[in-house]
Amino acid sequence: MPTINFIEFGGREHRIEVPAGTSVMRAAVDNRVPGIDGDCGGECACATCHVYVDQAWLPKTGERTESEEELLAFASGSEPNSRLACQIQMTDALDGLQVRLPEGQH
Repeated sequence: MPTINFIEFGGREHRIEVPAGTSVMRAAVDNRVPGIDGDCGGECACATCHVYVDQAWLPKTGERTESEEELLAFASGSEPNSRLACQIQMTDALDGLQVRLPEGQH
């Protein structure tokens, strides 16, 4: 199973194994990773699963959708490597994915 390494704002790490096809948001919520709210349940209708994708992984996670771009425009602390975790589906090619969490999701 592929793994995701979540790094909290304060530096604490959470390495999670998830089945391929699971969204990064669902992996965080199901494993109680602090800092990912996922208020809309993964429908790309909020920005409470905002993460910073490590630069080395950005090309592998795909392009932002138009909806994702709009939501990230209003997210606090949005950066060029910002993504909504609900929009990244885990695959074997993403094994070892590293994402950092912002200070807050509001």
